[in-house]
Amino acid sequence: MLTFKDCLAKTSEMGYVEELMLSVARVSGLPGVCLREQVLFESGQRGEVISLHPNIAEVMVFSKSALRVGTRVVRVGYPFSILAGKKMLGRLIDSLGEPMEGKKDWSESDMEWRPVDVRPSGIASRKRITRGFETGVILVDLLIPLGHGQRELVLGDRKTGKSQLLWRAVKTQVRAGNICIYAAVGKRKMEILQTWNFLKENDLAKSTIMIASGSNDSSGEIFLTPYTAVTLAEYFRDQGRDVLLVIDDMTTHAKYYRELALLSRKFPGRDSYPGDIFHIHSKLLERAGSFAKGSITCLPLAETQMGDMTGYVQTNLMSMTDGHIYFDSGLFFAGRRPAIDPFLSVTRVGRQTQSPLQKDVTHRLLQMLTDYERTSRFIKFGTELGENSRASLDLGEKIWKFFDQPINEIVPLPLAMVMFAMVISSNFDPKKISKAIETYDKTKIQTILDGCETVDQLIAKINNLQFSI
Repeated sequence: MLTFKDCLAKTSEMGYVEELMLSVARVSGLPGVCLREQVLFESGQRGEVISLHPNIAEVMVFSKSALRVGTRVVRVGYPFSILAGKKMLGRLIDSLGEPMEGKKDWSESDMEWRPVDVRPSGIASRKRITRGFETGVILVDLLIPLGHGQRELVLGDRKTGKSQLLWRAVKTQVRAGNICIYAAVGKRKMEILQTWNFLKENDLAKSTIMIASGSNDSSGEIFLTPYTAVTLAEYFRDQGRDVLLVIDDMTTHAKYYRELALLSRKFPGRDSYPGDIFHIHSKLLERAGSFAKGSITCLPLAETQMGDMTGYVQTNLMSMTDGHIYFDSGLFFAGRRPAIDPFLSVTRVGRQTQSPLQKDVTHRLLQMLTDYERTSRFIKFGTELGENSRASLDLGEKIWKFFDQPINEIVPLPLAMVMFAMVISSNFDPKKISKAIETYDKTKIQTILDGCETVDQLIAKINNLQFSI
């Protein structure tokens, strides 16, 4: 790590802090400084140049400790960068790449310096998304399929079960041998510890890096958090690994960027957000995708207010991702777990990763749930139901019970498809999911699925083999 004296000897340019506005400092005396360049204060804090004016550079400061007017500042000579390497696996770090618990057990020789703000790779370097991505959640894997390299927004009101979906996705991917990067943006200490304890208790930390910024950290550190996370994800992608990147959450990130923008006197737009908020988020999310060496699957989270999906930041994120999973507070309070509305959720590229059998399962499920919802509406008007309508209601209730998955359990996709076929043929009680997971035999289940292209063929094969769970 370069010191103040080293940087001064290298660049021969030193400036002074003229004005302070919380996490934004106005600095004079750096004639050769560039946008996004890193600067170093004599008190040890690091910063990044975010805008340039005649004789003045505005710097975003990455530190909780306060600066003083008159503090000396020196150019570093290169963009703001962090260390990235395999030794960070299993660690809880801050947005500057420093450990938040335990000692720092790596050196610069073990790691690689990487700039946090880079231009996303162009279309020529990207590959078609062809491999399915499992979350371990039956409803998502069967109805809203994802692919490796997809960016899928997770949105809904606060406390509706969104984090549980993300945790189970991490658990599934670690078990599959992939790397997970979890970014907690501007969270309370209790929430950070809750997530970190989940990772450690389930033996997931060994393949995971958690980057966290607390609500009491500076706006600059909170703003930097997802950029640090995606930079680390790119490092492992370049090592040929598949990476899951979770950003929790983007609405908090937008709020802190709005604070920084207003402090630096940027013109406020809709809801007081600056005009470049779309650019800030799209430049971040575009860095995920499927590439020649590996993939980065991104699950950004956004919070809605009273179920309103039309918020400014939420609609921006929906337009730059490959679909969204919507958590409905009404379903949550009605007792559904997970409280996902499959009719308002979208996946734009996930279906192209499905096999013919998976596509038929998804089609049949949507058809059955549509019939169930339509028939349920007629009951409210006191309509007498025929046999077909009663059968549709009974089947729909079975399917929703099938989706009612215990929070701590993940269900492999092959097992989920076999269980679905048994549910609609009345050969399986949805309450026995826990038992089915315990007795899961991957080879045996795959033998049943081999050669089946439709649900009817799968049901016939299960009946012929007299398979039971």
